Order: sequence, then C-alpha cells, then structure tokens
Amino acid sequence: MFYYADEFNVSWLPTLRAMWSPKGQQVMIPTPGQPKVHYGLGAVNYHTGETVVLIRRRKRRKEVAELLQALLDKHPTETVFVAWDNFTAHQDDEVEEVVRSAAGRLVLLYLPTYSPWLNPIEMLWRHFRREVTHCELFVTVKVLIESSYDFFNRCNQCPEKVLSIIGAH
Repeated sequence: MFYYADEFNVSWLPTLRAMWSPKGQQVMIPTPGQPKVHYGLGAVNYHTGETVVLIRRRKRRKEVAELLQALLDKHPTETVFVAWDNFTAHQDDEVEEVVRSAAGRLVLLYLPTYSPWLNPIEMLWRHFRREVTHCELFVTVKVLIESSYDFFNRCNQCPEKVLSIIGAH
C-alpha cells in the first residue's frame, strides 16, 4: 500500500476566500472571539483513494505515531509505504518505535524540504477547506470536527473522486 501523508490545520476561525457580493456591499463573515486550533493528520492511498484521518489537539510525534499505527492496523499483513515531508515530528523516537515494531512492514519515504507540490494530499486538504471551512463559522469546535470527519467519511464513500482530486487518474 502506498500512502501520501501530511498534517493540516482545523481552525475554528473560518478560512477566507474571494466570493461574489453585490456591488458596494461587503460580505461579513462572523468569527469567534478566540481561535481554537486542532490538527488533522492524514494519509491518502494513492492507488485506491482511501483516506485515514485523525483530528487531534496537537500534531506532535505521539499523534504522528498514532497515524502510522492506524495505517498498519488497516493493512495487518501488507507492507505500507508512506511518503511525507521532513517535519521534525516525522523523524522522532516514537515514530522510529512504530517503524521497528512493524518489522519491515512500514517504509517511510521523505520528500524534499519545502516542496508541497510533490505531495498530492495537499490537493485534498485544499478541497477540504473549500468544502468545509471556507467562509463558514461553526457553532462550536465540536461541530467543526464532526463536519471535518463527515467530509472524509464522504471521501471514503467515493474514492474515485479522491483519486481525481489528488491527480492519481
């Protein structure tokens, strides 16, 4: 199994983008008083379009190791290849422990520094923001997280659409 993986922000502050409004009328987007940020850690299977996404309060080595373990648990007998960037939490003791315990079933491939265009999952994150968070204020962070998981559950129901988004067709 070959996955591209990365992290993304899930912020209570709505992401803003250009949008249409009548001439002379500015669209007002409400925002919360204090931003609260969670982090998504995810992977997309480049051949099937399946996604594995975890949303956590932090994106440290513990959470990165949790994502890798989720991929291994999803494929208990297969070798899992993961291509991702050189984020420092990707090269830590807890990650190495997961690699060692996988006994050769987990192979990590590092993309060059500062090259997000080489990681197709970035296109999925962009699509996620466009579909879920652009110009949208959620009542609570819990509702935002539920909407985020709903998006990725819908993605897993239409993996051919995900393949198209990441350019795997």
